[in-house]
Amino acid sequence: MILTPVDALALPRILEVFDQGLGDDAFARAVFARIAATRALCPDLTADLHAGRAKAVELAARFGIPTLDEDPAVAFSWDGRVIRTRSETSVVFHEIAHWQIAPPARRALPDFGVGAGPETGRVADANAAVCVDAATREEEENLSSLLGILWEVEYGEPAILAFAEQNWLELYDRASTPAHFARCLQALVDRGLLTADGRPRAPGNV
Repeated sequence: MILTPVDALALPRILEVFDQGLGDDAFARAVFARIAATRALCPDLTADLHAGRAKAVELAARFGIPTLDEDPAVAFSWDGRVIRTRSETSVVFHEIAHWQIAPPARRALPDFGVGAGPETGRVADANAAVCVDAATREEEENLSSLLGILWEVEYGEPAILAFAEQNWLELYDRASTPAHFARCLQALVDRGLLTADGRPRAPGNV
């Protein structure tokens, strides 16, 4: 859930300040520029949030992740076997990113053992399956958020909407905000989930 709504008229300045906050980190600035460029797909910060769902389902298939055309509210976003895909496009990409980040053993758990997501219906069951500490949960949520956003960029989706909705621009004018982005980006690199130019690593792309 977004903490502070972003004004479309203020967004260009917000993005400029965020970019400046990345300083001389050319890698982070290049990746951020690709995210920021998706503003052209939604200049007034509105778009059909479900329109690209088939793209996310196609990506899941490339990874061999089963999907089910069903609302997560009836059970889980990820039940240990399938991603329920009757969600916003960004949510499906986010779940794929969670699958990439979770250790294989936790892929068998509802919502990857990190607790119920906002779309999950069986909240108590998902939370009962939590098997990580709070720091791990926060780290994986951050990395899944950013990786999912980068997948949106790759598939021509308005990723800037999820970037704002998932609070990457909250307190954009503080040094800690772009620094957090750069740190999470590097963590994805360290996990082997991004290519040398900061793009999500697809199956078979080494």
